[in-house]
Amino acid sequence: MKETNLFPPSFLWGGAISANQSEGAWNRDGKGASVADIMKQTEKSNEYSPEQIKELLAVKDDHKFPKRNGIDFYDTYPSDLSLLSKMHLNAFRTSIAWSRLFPTGLEDEPNPKGVEFYRNLFETMRQNNLEPIVTISHYEMPIALVLEQGGWQNHKVKDAFVHFGKTVIDLFHDLVKYWIPFNEVDSVVRHPFVSAGLLANEFSMKNEFQAMHNQYVASAQIVKFGHDKDSSLQFGCMLTGLTVYPYSCRPEDNLKAQKLRHYSYLAGDVQIKGHYPKSSYQMLHDDLQIEITKDDLAVLAEGTCDFLAFSYYMSVTVGEEDVKETDGNTIKSLKNPYLQTSDWGWQIDPLGLRILCQDLYNRFEVPLFIVENGFGAHDELKDGVIDDSYRIDYHRQHLLQLMKALNKDHIEIMGYLVWGLIDIVSSSSAEMSKRYGFIYVDQDNAGQGSKKRIPKKSYFWYREVIDSNGACLEHERTNDE
Repeated sequence: MKETNLFPPSFLWGGAISANQSEGAWNRDGKGASVADIMKQTEKSNEYSPEQIKELLAVKDDHKFPKRNGIDFYDTYPSDLSLLSKMHLNAFRTSIAWSRLFPTGLEDEPNPKGVEFYRNLFETMRQNNLEPIVTISHYEMPIALVLEQGGWQNHKVKDAFVHFGKTVIDLFHDLVKYWIPFNEVDSVVRHPFVSAGLLANEFSMKNEFQAMHNQYVASAQIVKFGHDKDSSLQFGCMLTGLTVYPYSCRPEDNLKAQKLRHYSYLAGDVQIKGHYPKSSYQMLHDDLQIEITKDDLAVLAEGTCDFLAFSYYMSVTVGEEDVKETDGNTIKSLKNPYLQTSDWGWQIDPLGLRILCQDLYNRFEVPLFIVENGFGAHDELKDGVIDDSYRIDYHRQHLLQLMKALNKDHIEIMGYLVWGLIDIVSSSSAEMSKRYGFIYVDQDNAGQGSKKRIPKKSYFWYREVIDSNGACLEHERTNDE
């Protein structure tokens, strides 16, 4: 082997899930309902009226709402974490369900049962040598804040979230070093209901950007509080990682690609650099009349993040051409003729990950952290075995590109977290059949099954990658460039 240090000694090898897709126990031990608890299986609606929400909450058949039960992680986390530790991971990302600690979001004191659960969870992670990476908001806001306050466009929701964020840092800073205030904070304009609690009649560019601005300010307040509380704590701004290509070399296609890149980097500009780019500020403040106060700007400057976290699943191609589109829950895209797609139409582009790392590192000059990367597929259990070689190939190719980003491009990368390392309910369609995990969960779309956990072929492959610090990938290397 030519390279003995393919990944740095401090590299965080791990996986990631969210509370709303895994925990279940949606109405136990004092937990309140969240935006995730009204999502039916395969229903991709992002638009709800108050009347619809109330009707859905009144439905008692939980099997119609897969996220209400998740994979029973609320009860099975000790054995699940033990199984994960046997893969030799050293990091695991999950989130805190806001409504498990503050059922309506407006309580002064947290729910004791919720506090007990998360302390036990983080302690068990530590006992299994798993560094906790904790997202404070991952599509889990209390539904009461939607119905009573109208979501994140309301400053009262921002204040309630800051109270929640400061509370969890107070409670768990001794166990959790790495914090991410918002999952894919830029997703408000794509998923205004689950990401910001906006009702259908409130969808507009003005309201969506107002909600996102309020989230930026809330994040900065929490980051400053955390830094003052404990200087060893680190906070990450999380983006939806998108490598954007123009469909052709036509100037119009390149302009469209450039506009999308500028938007996708906006959250990093605000949360890493601590201010809006001048052109973005003028568009938001002057054109859209977003309320951005001098105090807000001061808060943004004081509460900057330490690292840039991002998800990466695919690249996107944009242009003015009338050609076929491909699917993907991050963003619709023109079909790139040079890329293969997954069963769900996501364009597979490992090299795009290296390109994105170059762009982000040179623009923001802070450590990068890939906190989601994964491959959703139909897995088949045959004679107790799941041969998911297609998933191994996906991750192998992405890790090979990360090695080049580290060793050839000299980019500082903190770690790599596989999304849905254990099968969970899909975020976009609330189905179990779209599986990402290296561990199979015997459960169907209706929540039926033994719930048994079965390691897939990828489980043992990933353990070998970790044990060899990536050296086992060497024989799979393609040409250097």
